[in-house]
Amino acid sequence: MKFGPASPADAVGGVTVHTLRQGSLVLKKGTTIGAVEVEALTRAGVKEIVVVRLEDGDVSEDVAAAGIAQAVAGDGINVERAFTGRANLFAARPGVLVIDRAKVDRINDVDEAITFATLAAYKPVVEGEMIATVKLIPFGVEAKLRDAAVAAASGGALRIAPYVIKRVGIVSTLLPGLSPKVVEKTLRVTAERLAPAGATIVAERRVPHDESTLKDAIKELLGLGAELVIVFGASAIADRRDVIPAAISGIGGEVEHFGMPVDPGNLLLIGNANGVPVLGAPGCARSPVENGFDWVLMRLLAGLKVTRSDLTSMGVGGLLMEIVTRPQPRESLATDTNRNVAAIILAAGRSTRMGGPNKLLAELGGKPLVRIVTEQALASRAQGVIVVTGHQANDVQNALHGLNVTFAHNPDFAEGLAGSVKAGIAAVPNSADGAVICLGDMPLIEARLIDRMIESFAPDRGNLIVVPVSDGRRGNPVLWSRRFFNELMTLDGDIGARHLIAKHGEAVAEVPVEGHSAFLDIDTPEALETARSS
Repeated sequence: MKFGPASPADAVGGVTVHTLRQGSLVLKKGTTIGAVEVEALTRAGVKEIVVVRLEDGDVSEDVAAAGIAQAVAGDGINVERAFTGRANLFAARPGVLVIDRAKVDRINDVDEAITFATLAAYKPVVEGEMIATVKLIPFGVEAKLRDAAVAAASGGALRIAPYVIKRVGIVSTLLPGLSPKVVEKTLRVTAERLAPAGATIVAERRVPHDESTLKDAIKELLGLGAELVIVFGASAIADRRDVIPAAISGIGGEVEHFGMPVDPGNLLLIGNANGVPVLGAPGCARSPVENGFDWVLMRLLAGLKVTRSDLTSMGVGGLLMEIVTRPQPRESLATDTNRNVAAIILAAGRSTRMGGPNKLLAELGGKPLVRIVTEQALASRAQGVIVVTGHQANDVQNALHGLNVTFAHNPDFAEGLAGSVKAGIAAVPNSADGAVICLGDMPLIEARLIDRMIESFAPDRGNLIVVPVSDGRRGNPVLWSRRFFNELMTLDGDIGARHLIAKHGEAVAEVPVEGHSAFLDIDTPEALETARSS
């Protein structure tokens, strides 16, 4: 290929290397010089122009790009007409992009003139999405180089694996303290994950977190024709002998691999039963945010086998977000003795289950419930108390007259709990390391429990969420590190933050409690009468 300056007359047949602007003349890069262009250049007074000319044995950039693109495109891929040395490839159907990495590397190693770029391997794609591009750097290339790239792509370097699994069964195991709302949200999030693949939840079962009932549930779903079974455990899988893997083995299935080098998503388990894949979902799978579960799920939906080697090779690029238990850069870690934790009292609800009266204003021992809770928070080591108001805000404030608290109003109190959590978090001073969120209708919560929770709060040891526990059941209040404030601000509707506790299980510290103090909330007239008589 010849490259260099020429007079307009001698440039005929050449292709312009640069865009030329002179007076009213604009001659774009890549223009083939003909008689019309020579006349225009001469008229503009241009004496010399840089052009490139193909020689015998050369092919143009468009011809080369088109040939290579056709060679790399496998099943389920469309190739766009080459233009200015570029040929783009698009998904002809939804599915998962499968790439032969060795072939891509060989193509790019042929010569610096030839480049081939793709999306990440195993990325889920939609129909019409651009997945790769072939770009020629010069205006032409030796045909033998084009042929070498085509040969390197022999059999195709890319294909779209279509989604083939359409029927998914879900099992949720249950333990005391796991809210039905968390299970419902998990199902909704899972349905949204499955939708792009055209898959649906054909059946779901909720069973106690034990091996026997879980075995029966998995077998039932398989009998109903589930092509994939996902198990969401109420407790994270801790070992290959734990409930979920034991149940898979117990029905004659096989645990193929436990754990993956993707975070979040470490505690994923993959197995099979009767040839059907069974996934033990990590806690982060309850969240719609991308995590390792997505990487495995979409491959399985496309009928792609996920081997142990596939999983162990995901480490590079597997850190999808900051690990919450790791100290943040430049974070100054205070000592346990002066941890600064604010208290938030949620007192905005409408008390719908009380049948009319505002339960927070109901008296117990001569004091409104909300005042009892607030006084205990003030008596604790919490640094400042924030009371979130909404329904009958003035009456709640009057009930707290004389107490040294800050009020934060939730104008969307009718929409549910999430708005009150967000209003409280937004009011926490910047100096606070965390906040303990208390419910205004739990009069048995005492200052000493809040103090014990603050003592257990230790970000330097990874204790970023603190919850009270009795007989394996988690209650309230919950202490949250500032690290989670942004996530708490994304809550919506009447669902609390229990799913975040499950998602960040490695950051949870439990404080044992006796009795019902962390669980008794006054929701009904009957509960109030019981509390008054006890």
